[in-house]
Amino acid sequence: MATTVRRAVLTLPAAPLGPENPLPALGAPTGVHVLDERARAGLPRDMARQAGYAPLRSLLPVRIRDGYGRQRRERDFEAILLENAHLRATVLPGLGGRVHSLVHLPTGRELLYRNPVFQPANFALNGAWFSGGIEWNIGATGHTTLSCAPLHAATVPAPDGGVMLRLWEWERLRDLPFQVDLWLPDDSAFLYAAVRVRNPHERPAPVYWWSNTAVPEDHGTRVLAPADEAWCYGYERALRRVPVPEWQGVDRTYPLRSEYAADFFYEVDPAGGTGTRPWIAALDASGSGLAQTSTAVLRGRKLFVWGAGAGGRRWQDWLTEPGSGGYAEIQAGLARTQLEHVRLEAGAELSWLEAYGPLTADPAAVHGPDWAAARTEAGRALDAALPRKRVEEAYAAWRDTADAEPGERLARGSGWGALEVLCGGHKLPGTPFAEADLGEEQQPWLELWRSGAFPAPDRAAPPAPPGPSLVAPHWRDTLETAPADPLTEYHLGVAQWHAGDVAQAVRSWERGLPRAASRWPLLRCLAAADTLAGDPVRGARCYAEAFADLARESRGDAAWEAAESALGREAMTALLETGRPAEARSVWDRLSPALREQPRFRLLAALLLAAEGHMAAARRVFEDGFELPDLREGDEILAEVWSRITDRPLPPAYDFRMRPPG
Repeated sequence: MATTVRRAVLTLPAAPLGPENPLPALGAPTGVHVLDERARAGLPRDMARQAGYAPLRSLLPVRIRDGYGRQRRERDFEAILLENAHLRATVLPGLGGRVHSLVHLPTGRELLYRNPVFQPANFALNGAWFSGGIEWNIGATGHTTLSCAPLHAATVPAPDGGVMLRLWEWERLRDLPFQVDLWLPDDSAFLYAAVRVRNPHERPAPVYWWSNTAVPEDHGTRVLAPADEAWCYGYERALRRVPVPEWQGVDRTYPLRSEYAADFFYEVDPAGGTGTRPWIAALDASGSGLAQTSTAVLRGRKLFVWGAGAGGRRWQDWLTEPGSGGYAEIQAGLARTQLEHVRLEAGAELSWLEAYGPLTADPAAVHGPDWAAARTEAGRALDAALPRKRVEEAYAAWRDTADAEPGERLARGSGWGALEVLCGGHKLPGTPFAEADLGEEQQPWLELWRSGAFPAPDRAAPPAPPGPSLVAPHWRDTLETAPADPLTEYHLGVAQWHAGDVAQAVRSWERGLPRAASRWPLLRCLAAADTLAGDPVRGARCYAEAFADLARESRGDAAWEAAESALGREAMTALLETGRPAEARSVWDRLSPALREQPRFRLLAALLLAAEGHMAAARRVFEDGFELPDLREGDEILAEVWSRITDRPLPPAYDFRMRPPG
């Protein structure tokens, strides 16, 4: 059977993704795992250096995606199917290029954990993320900002003369283009994924890449890798070296034997360059499951477990349909751990080949008490199913096709890459970012580049919140020389803030205020600046003024509702945290009735009632029930608010705690 690549439609119960948050993300990203200098002191030298190299300080220019809900209804998703006689892969180009499913056709077995629903949750660096399948994480420590974003997709000639699927986009946190080429050789039971990350700039850039694969989890599942040690990162938020497989009297290679969520980064090649083949596999009680291997550049391997405790189980249910079964993740990355970034020199590129496929090994050996024998048996089975030499040969053959121009276009991503290529003059064969891809959000920036002036809002059109800001050095330089109207000062201030020039950013926003027809975007930036600079009282006052201005101007459509929701949450939070419930109540009174019913505002209502001394009414908000869609992994805000208003036990519906008591 010849390999085919074709369009398809995948229908799933799906929650709405909703609009982006229109407020620029001025605060530091939340939930990003970092190690300070003291914590890095005891690490291997290369690991310590990469853990301290270019940690993410800002999400700009990316916007937060927090407009999703939890009410699901049937929805069609654009899909692309790759199929040969052995495997059928389902890829979702509109959702970060996620490999949603990988079915072994001779047995009908699903090799991945396939989520039966689309339910966004607050796990990505910029918010919306969903569980299941194989995801491609690029940018910085964490789930990529492209988790729920469209990628460009097209067919390309495969190295074996068949056809492959190319996915590509411009990653905006680090301003780096990348591509993922997926193909199934006619005679192969393994899906190949060739990845390339390029740095077209005249300066080095930090690179982060981890391919995360969700696999079904049951009590018989064991994860194997060629390692005797691992670096464990758990709820203590500390990195420690632990033995594999057993630590603290528990065999941690069985995901459900850990009680709490944890990362185990395997020391596959601790000395570097020893020639150990990088691989990882998840095998069930019968010795069957999924294996992943790669060329040597992708050196890291990791097991993520939710754990068998109540918190981990609660989160598993939250991410899918209760009763759907749980998952663990086997992952592969450029560095030993996900706390590191790799330096990519100016004009250079990184590339490698990954392979995913079925693996069957002797169950008595892989589940036996002898760890060395277990991993040796899994490695032997992998060598028989897919020799290392074949992977190296496939990678070498792919290199000759990496620059091939795409053929039939199957999906389109964003226009940001087209803007950067057009304005920067970058040459990126194989990944065309065409001027035809430019959209409405890019047009003002294109005009700025062409004319030297940021276009004024169309006075004939209804007022709208400002569009996205760009913050790269070349855009900041262009804004600094543009005519200083209020909208330009707004975007310039955001770019200066991103560069760390806080004082100049504040001056730009203040300069824009006197002539601004719409004052709230500038006031909100100044409020955030005051709060983040350590003056929350002044920041709260500015937030109140900003929201009052927005409420007067709001037109009530979707764009304005997103702005009202985002700024209303920030303003109420700031006012309550500084002991100003009367002003928080004033913000509440200006909210539309529909917004007051949103779960995010139900929680704020409970906080407001508690601040006003109405504890019973605050408790009734919880008793009436609400689900907080954008609750972040590890966030204990629900438990904290409940403890403020009552000494009763926390209801199970609100218990997402992932740490031991105390």
